[in-house]
Amino acid sequence: QVQLVESGGGLVQAGASLRLSCAASGRTLGLYDMGWVRQTPGKLREFVARIYWNGGGTYYADSVKGRLTISTDTAKNTVYLQMNSLKPEDTAVYYCAARDHLSLSFSYDTWKYWGQGTQVTVSS
Repeated sequence: QVQLVESGGGLVQAGASLRLSCAASGRTLGLYDMGWVRQTPGKLREFVARIYWNGGGTYYADSVKGRLTISTDTAKNTVYLQMNSLKPEDTAVYYCAARDHLSLSFSYDTWKYWGQGTQVTVSS
């Protein structure tokens, strides 16, 4: 099993920055990649960004390209999501997710392990 714990959410104004962290523990050696997925009330979870567990292979949703950056520190078993130029439409609960297998899809239903989520609210 793998446990994921997010931190770093909060309330900010449009244009501000936030950095989310996700600390992984447990059987992390078997992980293939890590990702961030967000959800707003009444909507399905939406893929945001992904990175290989050992770094590289970054991929982003079109809606966040150029503003959000995913990175990893394997020495700390931690994945980050640097969020710049935040917009009100970025308001959501952000979940850290992980997989231990290759998948050609980034859809929310392909991720095996989940954190509890952290709220990000961007005011206009």
